Amino acid sequence: MMYDAIKNFPAQFSFVPEIENKERLGVYERFVVLGMGGSNLAPGLLKIWKPELDVVSHRDYGLPHLSDGAWARTLVIASSYSGNTEETIDGFEEAGRRGLARAALAVGGRLRDLARAAGAPFIQFPDTGIQPRSAIGLSIRGLLALMREDAGLIETQNLVEYLSVGMGGYEKQGKALAEKMKGCVPVIYASRRNRAIAYNWKIKFNETGKIPAFCNVIPELNHNEMTGFDAVDATRALSQKFLFIFLRDGVDLAKVQKRVAITEELYRARGLRTAAVEMIGATPFEKMFASTTIADWTAYYTSQIYGTEADEVPMVEEFKKRIA
Repeated sequence: MMYDAIKNFPAQFSFVPEIENKERLGVYERFVVLGMGGSNLAPGLLKIWKPELDVVSHRDYGLPHLSDGAWARTLVIASSYSGNTEETIDGFEEAGRRGLARAALAVGGRLRDLARAAGAPFIQFPDTGIQPRSAIGLSIRGLLALMREDAGLIETQNLVEYLSVGMGGYEKQGKALAEKMKGCVPVIYASRRNRAIAYNWKIKFNETGKIPAFCNVIPELNHNEMTGFDAVDATRALSQKFLFIFLRDGVDLAKVQKRVAITEELYRARGLRTAAVEMIGATPFEKMFASTTIADWTAYYTSQIYGTEADEVPMVEEFKKRIA
């Protein structure tokens, strides 16, 4: 199932979001996106595409703290692929009690029922049986529609062909990286601007590969984290299990690119394992989704190496049952 979800990923960008109750969708200055896990990956990627976009990701119960005046110009968007995410529904209901403008995205579930009962703008995703982390193309298209970002809808539609052409190369690159990563815990490093991409890599390793993974950003990690890997004989064994994956982006600030290169050199000089992934593409959307597709393949082949189940997340499901 996961193999097919990755292989068919480019088709998600042909999804045409139909907004129910569209006449109630206003024009807003700010967007607060409620969502957990894979259902809330898209806002960070949208900020890479359009840094001036005023969008806040809220990964918790309730709502973030904004002034009353700010809420008047804000659309609350509840994003839950299943439609049953507890924290997201809680925030959607609070927005309703407070009389805030709200909209929703889901395949179905309770969120769909609540949105329709309230007459809120709502986009229903196609129910293809994939996991939320695999539906990021659908999510980003849905958010662009609710945000009235028509230029983004046009740009992302072009990704169908772009990603399809590159898919064989992404799979080959991901498989090779998974082999190199065998026996290691991946740590993904990127520029601050590309933090959402590094985080996407991390959760793909967690959920698909079923392995520990971590991420951080440059330049901040140059002031703290890297000193934890300045190994001496007494601590060397602690550092040997990591593989540091550097996401290189040619449009990052020149000073940041220099830091990336020097950090990698310092790590290798200390006997640490590293790998570099170049972010290739003519547009921000091309770069981010080519990179995240490589992450998908790396995580998938990692699951094959270790014999883990790539699709389902049984520990998450067990957790949900225990808190119910």
